Amino acid sequence: MLQNDRERTAFMPETISYKSTRMACYRGYIVQGIVNNISPLLFVIFQKEFGVSYAMISSLILFNFVTQIAVDLLCVRFVDKMGYRAAAVMAHVCGALGLTLLGLLPRVLPSPFAGLAIATAVSAIGGGMVEVIISPIIDSLPSDAKDAKMSLLHSFYCWGQVAVVLLTTLAVRLLGEGLWWVLPLFWALLPAYNCVAFATVPLRPTVPEEEKSPLKTLFRSGVFITAMVLMLCAGASELAMSQWSSLFAEKALGVPKVMGDLLGPCLFAVFMGIGRTIYGIWGEKLDLNRALLCTACLCAGCYLGAALFSIPLISLLCCSLCGFSISLMWPGVLSATATAYPKGGTAMFGVLAVCGDIGCSLGPALTGAVSDIALGLGRGEQWGLKAGMLAAALFPMVLILCLLLSRRFQKTA
Repeated sequence: MLQNDRERTAFMPETISYKSTRMACYRGYIVQGIVNNISPLLFVIFQKEFGVSYAMISSLILFNFVTQIAVDLLCVRFVDKMGYRAAAVMAHVCGALGLTLLGLLPRVLPSPFAGLAIATAVSAIGGGMVEVIISPIIDSLPSDAKDAKMSLLHSFYCWGQVAVVLLTTLAVRLLGEGLWWVLPLFWALLPAYNCVAFATVPLRPTVPEEEKSPLKTLFRSGVFITAMVLMLCAGASELAMSQWSSLFAEKALGVPKVMGDLLGPCLFAVFMGIGRTIYGIWGEKLDLNRALLCTACLCAGCYLGAALFSIPLISLLCCSLCGFSISLMWPGVLSATATAYPKGGTAMFGVLAVCGDIGCSLGPALTGAVSDIALGLGRGEQWGLKAGMLAAALFPMVLILCLLLSRRFQKTA
């Protein structure tokens, strides 16, 4: 039976090694990268095998992140009572189960879309819990460079995305589209392993309940409100490109699927991982507000370039560079907020996760909705997807406006 985290760690010596804890956290973010990105790689196959429309694809993406938002809100209230160890184990159980159901349910239920929706919901529960609980676990571990550790943690989401794009794309190429269902079962092995790991790794107590900053105090702060808006726009900007770039490359740019996956979502994740790793190493030397503004401008330019350039290679390059442009947003905002409010606790991370996941829902949903509207106007599939990508440029533009209007969001808050 799992012990209460605080009871189990209260008498741990300060010299204890938390390397295994950090590794489990890093694997947790790889799991989240897998859960969030395997379905988009299979969207084209879902269209061919199950007749799933663009609107249905958008609804799956939206359902995923709406579920994560609900889980984020529940975690704010219950994780401290439940204990971080039990929550981490449950998150990975849901991740493994959701991936398993993704491979099985669409093929056995009368409605394949219902199977996809059920699998998406279960996976999203795991992904939502990972988002809320892993960051405070890392933040609680002894370290002289918490910003670097936080950014490094989030870089593993990118490397998980790279792994799932590369291996899934190559496997589909080698095995054929008919055996796509084997791939989610394979990826389910990692969360299953990490479930066992989190049951045994040492954990430190997080901020005691009586010492935490009340949420009403955070909501009265202009810095925290800015952080919430930035998280929303960062999530929308990241996921709109990440979720749609594979389909965009194949249908709008006429690029073969394998090349589109490798030059689109795969390079997107590589550039995002590189950006987060750079921030993890040199983040303390950066003016965060200026860096956020520069990367937001680059992000807007990437969306406009992907939608407007007529040369497929340049459009794909814009899709890829968008990963670098958005890399600083999520970990940078979390690090800055944690520095400003070191006693924010689970509630603070949970609220920021909710804002980020709302953005993760809105970005892909807007892209899909605008694409369907454009298709309904009879302008063709290529024009429709480009119109959807152009609409998604709204989010980095809002981010730019927010940063220009509020100069108070500094790294040291």
